Amino acid sequence: MPATQAPAIVYYGDDFTGATDTLGTAARAGLRALLFLKTPDAARLAQAGPLDVLGIAGAARAMAPEAMQAELAPVAALFRSLGARVLHYKTCSTFDSAPHIGSIGGAVRTLRGAVEQPWTAIVGGQPNIGRHCLFGNLFAAAGAGGEVFRIDRHPTMSRHPVTPMHEADLRLHLAKQGLAGVRSIPFTAASQGPVALGEALQRALRTDAGNTAEAVLFDVADTPQLAAIGQVLWAEARRATLLAVGPSSVVDALAGTLGTRADAQADPRRTGPARGPVLVLAGSLSPVTARQVAAAHSFDTVWLDAPRLAQRDAATLERHAREIAQGLARGRNMLACTRPAEEAPTGGENKVDAQALSRAGGDLLARVLAMAPLQRVGIAGGDTSSHAVQALDAWGLSYVADMGAGASLCRVHSDDAALDGMEIMLKGGQMGSDDVFERLVHGDAGSAVSSRNC
Repeated sequence: MPATQAPAIVYYGDDFTGATDTLGTAARAGLRALLFLKTPDAARLAQAGPLDVLGIAGAARAMAPEAMQAELAPVAALFRSLGARVLHYKTCSTFDSAPHIGSIGGAVRTLRGAVEQPWTAIVGGQPNIGRHCLFGNLFAAAGAGGEVFRIDRHPTMSRHPVTPMHEADLRLHLAKQGLAGVRSIPFTAASQGPVALGEALQRALRTDAGNTAEAVLFDVADTPQLAAIGQVLWAEARRATLLAVGPSSVVDALAGTLGTRADAQADPRRTGPARGPVLVLAGSLSPVTARQVAAAHSFDTVWLDAPRLAQRDAATLERHAREIAQGLARGRNMLACTRPAEEAPTGGENKVDAQALSRAGGDLLARVLAMAPLQRVGIAGGDTSSHAVQALDAWGLSYVADMGAGASLCRVHSDDAALDGMEIMLKGGQMGSDDVFERLVHGDAGSAVSSRNC
């Protein structure tokens, strides 16, 4: 890609749901954005054309440190080759990670050699979905508009099946992952504007020994503070390329400094009704997803045998795939859900391997689509989304419409004509309004649809 066409930002999403949220954030700001499903080669870059924001969707959140290093090394090489200014490692907004899996510290160690700045910026909150960082401590709402909890007391994230959050202070949380000496800038500095915030940054960067701090955590209490953070980070990035870590608020903050195209849309694009039956695969057991399942009155529900799927039982996968495909062939919207363990058909006496179940969800989706090609699909659950999309023969996603509360509807780009153009919504377990599955069927009129089966 010629230097004149270099994107301003290259980002890697550590799961697919978060990656599509960042894609939507960039597109709604009027920036040219495309999300690749693996590190693109020269031919794919030429096919994409000029971009302001280039995304790469991955599954590092579910990887051990060695696998993460192998996953991220090509991203670092691509960033260096493109001439972009900001390399964004997009984390979940709840920062759930651990030294042995999805290590944010491990990601920083792999990526920071690709940039010129000796320090890493960490943006600690995403207020538009109820994520706030105050004096270094992370708080998160329990669902859209729900009660806000300190992350180590959050009813879901404190008990996450893979990476439970037992520490709210992000400085301590990241120190356990090898990112020591994280300095913190309180939200009060951002409230005073970019000049005061820039001065606070310079103070935070200076260590007692006269060296530059390894990383600086920016508090975020509310959305207006992102403008000041974006101006400060872009000023630093223009001087020397910068690694920035955090949720979609990193791109949200920077977007205001990059300007918008003349043809940018002022409002989020509206969701139209689906053209044909819809499949939703719900691999999350969060209370938010449970409410969305309960509100999905336009669907026939298939309860999945999670223990057998996680064991990669071929007969169980085929049975579920045929049941779902047959319903879709009759024109029914189908909702495939993981049962809570205590309700599992096999009795739930053995704990289900969450990662194995997520991979099985990808196999199930690919099998169903082979039997019944669709125009619109929804996936609930971060790991489930990552594995499901990786199971498809697709190379990219572009933004279609806002589904609210951290969820975007995207268009699939594939060399397979049966998949190319299919619309897909990927959402984390904590994301989306209660009626998000209904909106996937009926569009923006979904919330007005009655509670009857239809």
